Amino acid sequence: MPYIPRISIAANSATTRAFVQWIRSAAPYIYGLRGKTLVIAFGGEVVADETFLGIIHDLNLLHSLGTRLVVVHGSRPQIEAILKQQSIPSRYHRGLRVTDAETLDCVLEGTGHARSRIEALLSLGVANSPMAGARIRVVGGNFITAKPIGVLDGVDMQWTGEVRRVDVEAMRQRLDDGDIVLVSPVGYSPTGEIFNLALEEVATQVAVRLSAHKLMFLMETEGVRSGRRQLLSELSTRDAESLLARRGKLPPDVQLYLPCAVRACDNGVKRTHLISRHHDGALLLELFTRDGVGTMVSAGPLAHLRSATIDDVGGILQIIEPLEEEGILVRRPRERLEMEIERFVVAEHDDAIIGCAALYAFPTDRSGELAALAVHPDFRREGYGEALMHEIEQRARKLRLARLFVLTTRTSGWFVERGFVESAPARLPQQKRDLYNWQRRSLVYEKALA
Repeated sequence: MPYIPRISIAANSATTRAFVQWIRSAAPYIYGLRGKTLVIAFGGEVVADETFLGIIHDLNLLHSLGTRLVVVHGSRPQIEAILKQQSIPSRYHRGLRVTDAETLDCVLEGTGHARSRIEALLSLGVANSPMAGARIRVVGGNFITAKPIGVLDGVDMQWTGEVRRVDVEAMRQRLDDGDIVLVSPVGYSPTGEIFNLALEEVATQVAVRLSAHKLMFLMETEGVRSGRRQLLSELSTRDAESLLARRGKLPPDVQLYLPCAVRACDNGVKRTHLISRHHDGALLLELFTRDGVGTMVSAGPLAHLRSATIDDVGGILQIIEPLEEEGILVRRPRERLEMEIERFVVAEHDDAIIGCAALYAFPTDRSGELAALAVHPDFRREGYGEALMHEIEQRARKLRLARLFVLTTRTSGWFVERGFVESAPARLPQQKRDLYNWQRRSLVYEKALA
């Protein structure tokens, strides 16, 4: 392994503390992406830009962290430059290039230029650089079988085609071998013909056929914005379709990529991300931070409540242990939590546990205890605490309980605002009263369940 010099940073400096905190906060995302397939797509303008090396460094990092990468590239500006050199006019219909025989030769030449630049940069291994020690194998091939589009609105598209089949087995074999699969926007027919394809269609079809964990488009704008120009960090496919119905108000690249995001998610891709190619480190920030820097599209809402399972114990402990340290919650050893896990409800956001609550029922007294209500600090202003409380109330009603009580030392105001009234330890069910900690002196609040 080559020698990589260490950078000296003061042990207690703000930079060091911020770095350590970022690495720790990124760890769950890194773990969650290990072994997952990511399809990352970008146009030829990204390849031609002088900042492309930064994206290459990020691809190298993602590969080193164990993600399975499929890179789909475009080549439109490279093709345009060659057409201009040869005085061949460009023709488009419905945003697709009309590819005649002369144009097809330029397509192959331009695509080759873009592909060669990507392969060259991914082959870097310069000492003292982010690529030091990298041993990345990049593979391509005739993965895409294509067919002609034919005639659209009376326009013969000639050698412009669309995806007919993706050789998923061959791609997965290369990914299993630890290679990066590089896909160019050309396809081949069983009769040996070559077709010019649209980057966005190739990326979408590859992601769907591979059942990719994520599809990511690098584009000109930051993502999708609301009518008030606020960046939408999360978007369901249903909401995306509503935005697309007002297509005229969307930037051209959003009009191009957002329908692909919807189609991918509706056909099994877990998440699609639209991020800016101009934002340095956008891939890393989108994947390894909670809010990201672009728009993430999913088939359904990212956040939901569900019953906890034994696999959630670790996530619940991460939520409640800091509050136990502060004395806000009563300590629950892992063993007890595992035994009582069926009493818990969790709030989940993008596969991460961000909140929890438990219901302890006392059927004889027709009462129940709302316990261990906790939400991750980053989500406390987003209504998850109230949603968890309402879920516990609903479950208590299904058990025909008449009232819900809670014991608290620090958050009485929050419960009062939500319909609880002050009570007394004497009002607790006998079984709970026998366990009441008089040293802790928790306040008791209760709420009638209509």
